Amino acid sequence: MSIGIIIASHGEFAEGIKQTGSMVFGDQEKTEVVSFINGDTPDDLHAKIEAAIAKFDPTDDVLILADLWGGSPFNQSSTVLSENPDRKIVILTGLNLPMLIQAYTERMMDASTSVDTVVANIMKEAKGGVKVLPEELQPAEETTAAGPVANAAAIPEGTVIGDGKIKINLVRIDTRLLHGQIATAWTPESKADRIIVVSDNVAKDTMRKTLIEQAAPSGVHANVVPIKKFIEITKDPRFGGTHAFLLFENPEDALAVVEACPGLITTINVGSMAHSTGKTMLNSVLSADKTDKEAFEKMGSLGVSFDVRKVPTDSKANLTELLKKVK
Repeated sequence: MSIGIIIASHGEFAEGIKQTGSMVFGDQEKTEVVSFINGDTPDDLHAKIEAAIAKFDPTDDVLILADLWGGSPFNQSSTVLSENPDRKIVILTGLNLPMLIQAYTERMMDASTSVDTVVANIMKEAKGGVKVLPEELQPAEETTAAGPVANAAAIPEGTVIGDGKIKINLVRIDTRLLHGQIATAWTPESKADRIIVVSDNVAKDTMRKTLIEQAAPSGVHANVVPIKKFIEITKDPRFGGTHAFLLFENPEDALAVVEACPGLITTINVGSMAHSTGKTMLNSVLSADKTDKEAFEKMGSLGVSFDVRKVPTDSKANLTELLKKVK
């Protein structure tokens, strides 16, 4: 049993939001679009919803994400629900992108989870996705306290939190650092409470640093620290309660940490490395030059393995084979 998702709307909104979701999260199975377009009758819409459900397995729960409560997609979905009392069908209105991404995330994290649990988490995330910049316009009750990295200076030196060792839940190399796929797909996958961008270059760039800290997903904090500072953090017992998702802009920065902190990093997700002059395209999202190749080979010799995937649902590629393209 799984959960089939139907995205239903007036006009082409449903198709558009599905396409956007695919850009962020990758293509998804068991996801159907139902559009109520000019010229359609309520019966036509009803038939489209039934046809979409028929594409799922008979034992699948069905989650319908509709645009408006009381609109035709909702009304016909409601009728289909009442006509199928033996089928678990749930309708959620107010369709937006955070809602769809959270639906994908919930289904990916636990394929056997109930649709009731999924809906509860989707509603929370969809509401949390409504944010405002400048931040002073955000209602006071929506703000959250800074997490352990930001507050560590307020804790006396020598204080031991937990076992005194920072937990590294996931490490990724991604030229774009914190973007949509990181916020919506990899952060839930990591189960981290803190995203740490480790980069000397970004730490010196006030604009990029600010944008990254603002882009953290709901319930997770983001920090940008220089490489030397991060190495100090790994030795500071005040960070024993931190579960971190590390982001590196390039393999050279990752190698610096691997060499300075033996055993801390054992696996690195290689997700995106932008093309530039002198680099060789390895696949559609990865490019590298001789320096990158040497950094990867050095990390491999130190016991690091590599998980080459753009999004969690992708099949893993072989980095060694890809690097053979670099001359």
